[in-house]
Amino acid sequence: MIPVTELRKGVTFEFGGSPYKVLEYHHIKVGRGGATIRVSVRNLVNGGTEEKTFNNGASVKSINTVKRRLQYLYEAENAVFMDPKTFEQVEIGKTAINQELVYLKEGQQTDVLFWEERALGIELPPNVTLTVTEADPGVKGNSASNFYKPAKLENGLQVKVPLFIKVGEKVRVDTRTGQYVERA
Repeated sequence: MIPVTELRKGVTFEFGGSPYKVLEYHHIKVGRGGATIRVSVRNLVNGGTEEKTFNNGASVKSINTVKRRLQYLYEAENAVFMDPKTFEQVEIGKTAINQELVYLKEGQQTDVLFWEERALGIELPPNVTLTVTEADPGVKGNSASNFYKPAKLENGLQVKVPLFIKVGEKVRVDTRTGQYVERA
């Protein structure tokens, strides 16, 4: 058991029989009353996000999750991953990893999160490199200011990129925000 005051971003715990991962943590103290802990969490089974509120003295059951490096194969009813050593295939429901799935390419290695031998989700690197497939041409002389134009990437994601980025160039995108970071 861990006290709710020790919940921080990225911590996994069990509550009501379901595993959760903390996305945001807020400690709220108003007046003379007791403090409350409000956390935004992701249900690791169905991928939904929820707000949970706990009293200051409450505690939740900690869970041990294990990361295994697997290779992403393809997307059908579920996302299919394979262990490169044993060739064992694991499926994860698309609803649980819908936000992360857009950043995966076939054949890419990624960390898959397991709890009690059940695959729950994936952990992406902070940035991924993607190729620009569609972008308007930049106008010469406009590179001195911070103007951005829309661009479509190889995975279908729309991002705002600087005017000097052309079709075919590789860019880094932040997987947490979905925004352009830099030219690769």
